[in-house]
Amino acid sequence: MRILILGAGGMIGQKLAARIARDGFRGAPAEVIAHDMAFPPSPAPVARQITGTVTDAGIMKPLAAERPDVVFHLASIVSGEAEVDFDKGWQVNMFPCWELLQALRAEHEASGGSYRPRIVFTSSIAVFGAPFPEVFDDEFLTAPLTSYGAQKVICEQMINDFSRKGFVDGVSVRLPTICVRPGKPNKAASGFFSGIIREPLNGQEAILPVPDTVSHMHASPRSAVGFLLKAAELDTADLGARRALNMPGVACTVAEQIEALRDVAGNNVVALIKRQPDPLIERIVEGWPRRYTADRATALGFKAETDFHEIVRTYIDEDLNR
Repeated sequence: MRILILGAGGMIGQKLAARIARDGFRGAPAEVIAHDMAFPPSPAPVARQITGTVTDAGIMKPLAAERPDVVFHLASIVSGEAEVDFDKGWQVNMFPCWELLQALRAEHEASGGSYRPRIVFTSSIAVFGAPFPEVFDDEFLTAPLTSYGAQKVICEQMINDFSRKGFVDGVSVRLPTICVRPGKPNKAASGFFSGIIREPLNGQEAILPVPDTVSHMHASPRSAVGFLLKAAELDTADLGARRALNMPGVACTVAEQIEALRDVAGNNVVALIKRQPDPLIERIVEGWPRRYTADRATALGFKAETDFHEIVRTYIDEDLNR
């Protein structure tokens, strides 16, 4: 079994590679090819590590020529950066997906149709846009109000169409906000959801740029890796023509996040959260879904945490002080 991970140097990519190295894939060892523009000093063990960007001219052809059985497409720039740098967002988040699909299609056709890889694409709940009902379900319209969301939904549709034509066998997983992300803050507009937990637990001040009444959906990095592996093993006949799935998560307000942190770590830790409104972040967050159901994914066996306390403890167990 050969597996290609695009965006393998990032947090989720590294956790995914480490899980496969530890547990194998479908119960057997797997050859993992990791591609990204940079890797951490002590990366997860893989068969091959390739450094480069998904925007490099012609990069997808040699990667597709490896004929991986599974491609995890995690490579993208984050929401806040895609909103601020319009051109970069489209060049990184959308066009490489087209190039990848075309390269895989060429390998499919060169094989006489026998090669049809599974591709798992990390999409986002940013594909949805306001106005929202209090809770929406799997039937809700995809109408993003950010460039990042537009880029993700276009990739979803391309994967649907290439799958419909039989070139690939694709699944798009719409991730809730992944929290708590270890390491340094990034440029994601959603980064404060992790920051108000991660920084205080590390004894550092954290900035809260939105009101604590903001409600959102969350899942841990551990759950995100589980989503990806489940999508890679799924019988896509169960999806029909709709190959994008809302992933489950914990719905809570920022205030509920903070109270969970207080319950787990105490008042002194919570005191490190400082409120500092940011109009740009507030505007972006206003266009995001607050609560939704994920009945299709749950019925297929996708699982996430059931409360935010569990998400805080997962960060403490797996990533604090590493």
